[in-house]
Amino acid sequence: MPQISQLPMVFWSQLFWLLVIFATVFFVIGRGMLPRIQSTVDARERKVAEDLERAQAARVAADETEAQWRVHMDAARAEAARLAQEAKQASAEATEAKVKKAADKIGLKVDAASSKIREAVEAARAEIEAVAAEASQEMVHRLTGINIDKKEAAAAVKAEFHV
Repeated sequence: MPQISQLPMVFWSQLFWLLVIFATVFFVIGRGMLPRIQSTVDARERKVAEDLERAQAARVAADETEAQWRVHMDAARAEAARLAQEAKQASAEATEAKVKKAADKIGLKVDAASSKIREAVEAARAEIEAVAAEASQEMVHRLTGINIDKKEAAAAVKAEFHV
């Protein structure tokens, strides 16, 4: 077989070209493309790291802003509660003043009505005493035939009423 005898010669030739191609591929990819790929990967890693740092800084700033907002909201709630309490107190004072004013008016009306009632009672008592004095004067005259003076009859009726 003549092909087998050519095999060592072909083998060394194929081995040579294999090494040449691998060396060319190694230098083209390893020296030409790999640095570009590596620089792209490094740039991407730097960009991701910078983005993470900016995100962390933004998170810290957001936390600080939220803390300030909470402080402001707590202060606003306290102020609102204070204002509401002052408004309640002012309303209670105003209501109390109105109630006192109304009570004073009612008290004045009650006093006026009481004095009118007292006057009416006194007038009725005086009228009753006058009628009773006349009736007793008339009864004594009819029963006994004695004429009694109006003053005496009035004094006797008054004495009986005030006993």
